[in-house]
Amino acid sequence: MIRIVFYDGESVRTDFTPDSLAGLLQDPKGVLWVDFVETPVAEARSLLEGVFGFHPLAVDDALEETHIPKVDDWQTYLYLALYGIHVDLNHEDLLELPELDCFLMPRCLVTYQAQAARTVERVWQVVQKDPRASSRGAPYLLYQLLDELMVDYMLGLEQLDGQVEKLEDTVFQNASEKLLGEVFVYKRVLLQLRRSLMPQREVLNKLSRGDFAIITRADSMYFRDIYDHLVRLYEIADTARDTVNDILEMYLSVVNNHMNDVMKTLTVITTLFMPLSFVASFWGMNYFQPSIALPGWTGALSLGVTLGGMVVVPVMMYWWMSRRNLI
Repeated sequence: MIRIVFYDGESVRTDFTPDSLAGLLQDPKGVLWVDFVETPVAEARSLLEGVFGFHPLAVDDALEETHIPKVDDWQTYLYLALYGIHVDLNHEDLLELPELDCFLMPRCLVTYQAQAARTVERVWQVVQKDPRASSRGAPYLLYQLLDELMVDYMLGLEQLDGQVEKLEDTVFQNASEKLLGEVFVYKRVLLQLRRSLMPQREVLNKLSRGDFAIITRADSMYFRDIYDHLVRLYEIADTARDTVNDILEMYLSVVNNHMNDVMKTLTVITTLFMPLSFVASFWGMNYFQPSIALPGWTGALSLGVTLGGMVVVPVMMYWWMSRRNLI
């Protein structure tokens, strides 16, 4: 699907077809936004190269290759590769970073979405309803798109950060293997998010410095605002990643403490039964009566004394170890 919105200086119109793009590009006062949504590659390539005149290498980058976020200056236009964000805590893949490709000219913005993104849809609805959103030119349209993208990143990070806090509360209550698996999942997700924010931060840094002729000094101020948001988001993601690492260390500490308690209990049990084992094994050898006539050793009195000693000795040992804080 190819969507077109055009601001002619007074009102916003959307009743155009791809055949009218060449004429719309010639209007010196108009502001044009063309959005390719899940458009077949061959059809999109024909328009991007034939009508807009974009370089085939830039078109290949947009249609066929996946890049880290970047910005390329082609003198008369800019090509930007950006990442959106989609967080679904109920799905196996918690984090999706769909690529959003943009071509920016002074009075025209072209976006290509391999998969429809809700971020672009929200901005599209605003642009159709409010002519002021288009009246400041294509760079301002891109700013609105990036600003909405930052909102999604912030909401996604809040969701992930909330789950990390839950893991932190759970680690002392139920340090199970399932919890360990969740910790590693969130560690991987936050690392992936951090890797996407870092290059996007550099892209916005270039746009905010006014390194490109298409971006005026007035427009660079808006991109500087987006850059500040990205710096903040990067710090939040970095802090969340550090928290996950701390949770992993706490999990290992809890498991080790639990193992120490188990070993301590087993050691106490073994120690308590050591004298019993000695007495039982010593008196169970049965060599006294055949060699020496000592009928008292096998009488009722000796049995009672032995059983009493086997009860008293571990009790006294337990009392002694308790007094010495050994258990």
